[in-house]
Amino acid sequence: MEKIGNRPPAPPTLLEPLDELAALTHPGSLRSPAGEIVASYDLEVTDAPVAGFRPLSSRDGILNANVAAFVPNYASQKKVHVINGVGVTLGDSIIGLTALFAIRKRHPQIEFTVYRPSRAPRYVQRLYELAAPALGPVVDLPVALDRLPPGDLKIDVGNHLFWPNFSTLPMIDFFLWAMGMCAADVPPEEKRNHWLKTLPPRPHLRDGAGYVLFCPSASTPVRSIPAALHGPIVERLWDEFGLPVAGFGAVDHPRYTDVTAHSPDTADFLNWVRHARYVVTSDTAALHIAAGFDVPTTAFFTTIAPQLRARDYLYCNAVSVPLTGLAGIQASSQARDLEAVDEAYHKLDLDRVLFSVSR
Repeated sequence: MEKIGNRPPAPPTLLEPLDELAALTHPGSLRSPAGEIVASYDLEVTDAPVAGFRPLSSRDGILNANVAAFVPNYASQKKVHVINGVGVTLGDSIIGLTALFAIRKRHPQIEFTVYRPSRAPRYVQRLYELAAPALGPVVDLPVALDRLPPGDLKIDVGNHLFWPNFSTLPMIDFFLWAMGMCAADVPPEEKRNHWLKTLPPRPHLRDGAGYVLFCPSASTPVRSIPAALHGPIVERLWDEFGLPVAGFGAVDHPRYTDVTAHSPDTADFLNWVRHARYVVTSDTAALHIAAGFDVPTTAFFTTIAPQLRARDYLYCNAVSVPLTGLAGIQASSQARDLEAVDEAYHKLDLDRVLFSVSR
């Protein structure tokens, strides 16, 4: 009789398939019935069927900090695979890449391969193309699981919006933790997105001409500055700086210019922020870019605590606009919520908060 000890190990048991809701909100990436790594974001935006999809797991050789903490030996690694990283919005992606660059600073031998949801917005994908020469290749999902070399370090950061720590940690600390790093070991100056300064310079329409930048529209209306305040804010910026105000979207004010048509590419958007004398925004992408270039900024926060996004930004005047009952929500365009936003903004003393340092 064959001894049990001489038998080859049994293959790991796959986790049970997820139902549709669980697959789309799973805090991690998915494994398809065909053995491919899949981003649930891609399934959601294409309304694709999700039958038979399972969680990607350590049984597949993939680490996920939301499942189990890990401390990788980066010093021994040459290639690190970041699965489904690091976001489908521009702001999240800037911060996630900051975490990867912090690792590269300590371990310059590492080449990252970042596997991305293929359906993410083009302007977000463009950011990864700009970062790739300094960081490593970017690959669209899905990819076959067995395509990833078995000896390389593989870390899943997929669908991070549904990770509990994403709502409670400053975003840069979250991404460092998700990559197995101790956030406290990374000094604040490395958390300010300065990797953006290393991107190749581009010609700019306003080179040599001073302007202030106004970015009042966030990714969701509940985090945006109400339209009724756009004109008064532009007027206040003109009074303060004596410079024309540029921005994205229409504002009825003689000192304001909509430069949307002159910002067709993510690199152009970076340039508009980079060369501004001052930025006023409720768009965290503009905030993170301004921090990367050390541009003084006033940033308004409604449903999210300022310290979760702007804690390490030396030149940021973070203004909290309290919204009772709406704290922590990711998005809303409901009329009652927008009425609450409008009321909260109108309670602010703009002359006092626009340029006061509230850190």
